Parts: sequence; structure tokens; C-alpha cells
Amino acid sequence: MTKNYIPEYIFEASWEVCNMVGGIYTVLSTRAATLKQQVGDKLIFIGPDVWSDKSNPYFKEEPKINSEWVAYTQEHYHLKIRVGRWKIPGEPIAVLVDFLPLMARKDEIYGHVWSKFGVNSIAAYGDYDESSMFGFATGMVIDSYYRFFNLSKKNEVVAHFNEWMTTFGAFYVKENLPQISTLFTTHATSIGRSIAGNHKPLYDYLNEYSGDQMANELNMVSKHSTEKIAAQQVDCFTTVSDITAIECEQLLEIKPHIVTPNGFEDDFVPKGRAFTTKRNAARKTLRKVAETLLGYDLADNALLIGTAGRYEYKNKGIDTFIESLKYLYDFKDMTRQVVAFIMVPAWSKGPRYDLKHSLENPEFKLYSHNRISTHDLHDYYNDNVMGALHWFHINNQINERVKVIFIPSYLNGSDGIFNKSYYDLLIGLDLTVFPSYYEPWGYTPLESVAFSVPTITTDLSGFGQWVSATPQNIDSGVGVVHRSDYNGYEVAKQISNMIKLFSEATDKQVAEMRSNALEISRKALWSNFLSYYTKAYQIAIENKNKRVL
Repeated sequence: MTKNYIPEYIFEASWEVCNMVGGIYTVLSTRAATLKQQVGDKLIFIGPDVWSDKSNPYFKEEPKINSEWVAYTQEHYHLKIRVGRWKIPGEPIAVLVDFLPLMARKDEIYGHVWSKFGVNSIAAYGDYDESSMFGFATGMVIDSYYRFFNLSKKNEVVAHFNEWMTTFGAFYVKENLPQISTLFTTHATSIGRSIAGNHKPLYDYLNEYSGDQMANELNMVSKHSTEKIAAQQVDCFTTVSDITAIECEQLLEIKPHIVTPNGFEDDFVPKGRAFTTKRNAARKTLRKVAETLLGYDLADNALLIGTAGRYEYKNKGIDTFIESLKYLYDFKDMTRQVVAFIMVPAWSKGPRYDLKHSLENPEFKLYSHNRISTHDLHDYYNDNVMGALHWFHINNQINERVKVIFIPSYLNGSDGIFNKSYYDLLIGLDLTVFPSYYEPWGYTPLESVAFSVPTITTDLSGFGQWVSATPQNIDSGVGVVHRSDYNGYEVAKQISNMIKLFSEATDKQVAEMRSNALEISRKALWSNFLSYYTKAYQIAIENKNKRVL
């Protein structure tokens, strides 16, 4: 095979198919439309049916699609599946599988996978059971489809599994359907994320770490075992960035066959006049909530900046972002007001009633000692963001240059305060900051530049490394700061310097930075990145052919 190849059938399994819980949802959902153009309805996504009796907002069931196969799967595999369309651009076929009945067989399945592949599930706990049974069920779904529709070696089929949660599907297909080419993508190794999340130095000592040893130390034996063995068993093992490829080689003891960086589609970004309208509406909303919460007006030229993502306080660099805000006070010649929005879902009770009431009734002023969080928290005293802001004495006083607004809620359009989606607020920011410590790729800075909002990130994120192999300033549209295990202070200082430089830029300079940011985002469209996947399919097919000859 001399060129990249699109197979006839592509099955892709992930816990995040029709289930928005993290960045992998963005990877799959934005790639789907481009991939579907190549194979049509022979692109089939498989996800967990976890919505129970509730309506799934991401899935449109269509009973007429393959109804006979659905009945066949129920009868011969004792699996209940639903078939329909994933409600994303391209609307690919999605199969949701109820994997819970397999829980009664989990010990039998664990024993079989141990004897066949050596996966150690003895130490399993928590989400390992549900994830493994879902993964096994995805393999059964592929098996059922293959046999019902009488596919054969004449039909080139690949099965692509994402993250450790689907690895049991790869084992099932490898054993029962050896004529199918298998791929496994780790978006972040479970043990690498755990090392970083437990405040252990990951990078300076990476060459000294044993993944197996650290899995024992951090109680990650089963997750690490299934991920490591899947990476070694599949026909093509991929990851999303060069930095994670190095991590895989050390901790999983295998070098990925290919790096498949995460692209995206920009169809969620408004164009032309709609962009300006959305941006103005976002800025108006951000300022209104901030001024109502603070109890006083902001300066007309206040700089609106923000960070967002999962509440991984260290890994996402939330701690470093807050520290950088404190260093802005060191610039005695800086007069421009900075309003920083921390948009990170936390343990929230819901919208603050007093703030909601004041927003709806401006004549009623807000009287509260809490001028920081827009939503009530269950435990203010043990919240990392609130603790850091108090530690640095950032209290949002009227005479302070820096204001911080903590939004500890999912911005899904119905949070009770903003009632706008994250994208509908992101578009209104002047600058974003994502100083990640552990970030295999990093969609948040990529989304930011797609909205022409310049961003600051680090070279410990896959996206940051992709943008520039060396540190660079914000004038390029993406500021990249060098980060290591122990230079947190320097990172925070450099970020504060970049924020200051941005605050002093002329309108013309800001417009140029916004244009540069948008241009970088266009280079990451799936139309430019899909070739990495076609190459991965090619590798998988070639290695499969060597196996089955």
C-alpha cells in the first residue's frame, strides 16, 4: 500500500460518543463531518447508553435504521442497543449500547481477558468496572454488525478505540475478529495524568519512572494494565501530541506508531455581522454580571480575560493563572483595569439567588461579602480557587486594579446567571490564558483562537508545542511560555508580563494579534489534519495483513 487509505467501514468507540463530558467529545464530534464525507453511513460511532429514561440531547434515535440488526443483536448477543444519529455536523450514525447487563458477567470477562491478554483487573475499583464492560460491549456490537451484514475479508474494516475505557473492545475484536484492523488512541495516559495530578514531578524525572511501579504506588494498577496492553496489542497505537508520545514510550513501554493531532471544525464560530453581534452581546453580559456582582461600574476600557476547562487545579494551570494576576500589581505604571473570569465547573449548589435577583431587578443592589463567585459553592473554605484568591488578597475592592469573577458552573446556556453557552461568552473576551502543566493537546486555547481571541499557553501542552517549538510572545496571536516541573514562579511572571503588554497594545496591534490568532486556528482544521488518520488506518491495515496472512 503506497498511499494513505480510507477503509470501507470505520467503527469508532468512545465513552464520549453522544455524551459530552470532556475534550474527546470535541475531537470526535468535529472530525465526524469530514470523515463522513469519505465513507458516508459506513462510519459508525459507538457510545454508552447512560441517559437511562432521560432524553439524550446529543442523540436522535431512528428506529427505522437497521431495525432488523437491532433485533438480531438483542437475540443473539443479549445486548440492548439504540441506533440513530449523533446530533452534530454531518449527523453520523451512532449506536448507544446498554452495557449494564454485562456487569453480572464481569468476573468471568476479567478472568478471560487476564488469561488471553494478561490484563490485571484484580485491583479494579470505581469506574473501571463500568468502563470495561462498556468497552467489551462495543466489541460485541462490532461483532454483531459484521456477522449480521455478512462482511468478509473483501470489506476493509477498522475498529478505533479511544482511551482506556474502551480497551476491552479492542481485546474482543482482536480475539474474535482478527480480520478487522484495530486502532487505539490514548489522549492522555492514565498513569501520567495521575502522576501529575498527585503533585509529583512528571517531566524532569520521566526517564526514571516505571509505569508499572507508579501504578502500584498510585493505586492505578488495573487502568494502567489495560491501557498498556491495549497499546501493545492493537495494529496501530496513536496519541495526540509529541509530548504525550514521549510519555507513552516511557510509561506504556511502546512508541506510538503515529501522532494524530487534534483538529476541529470552525462551523460553531459565527461569521461576518453575526460575529460582531455575538461579541458585543457577550461583552455586555460579562460586564453586566461583573458590575452587578462587584457593586460598582467597571472602567470603559477594562480588559476582559479568562481561563476555562475542567477543575484540575494544577494540571490545567489554574493555580498559575491566579498567581499571575497577583503579579500584575507589581507594575506601577499599569493603569488599565483587568477583569479575569475563571470559568471552571466546581462543586456548586446552583446560581446565587441574590445575584440573580439583582440582575433581574437592577434597582435592588447586591449586598454581600462575596463579590467573587457567581454561583453558591457547597464548601467555600476548601475550594482551591477561593482559597488562592484569599491567599493573594484579591478581594475585588473598588480600588484594586485586578478583579476576579469565579464562575463555578457548567456554561451550557442554562446556568441561571449568564444563561449563555461557553462559546457565547468566550467570543467576548479580549485575551485567554491556559498555563497548563499537564495537557496532552489542549482544545481550550485552540477554541479561543478560532474566535479570534489571542491566548497564552505553555509548551507543556500539545497545542502549545504544535504552535511553536520555542517560547514566543503574544504578538503572534498565541503566546507560548516555557514550563517545567519547578519554574511555576517564572511562568506566572511571564504571563503577567504578556497580559501587561497586551493591555498596552494599540487598537491596530490588537487587531493584528486577533488576525494572527485566527490564522493559527485555520491551520488546525480537520481538512489539514485528517491525513494523519488516513495514515493511521494505513498502518493498522498493513499490520493486520501481516497478522492474518
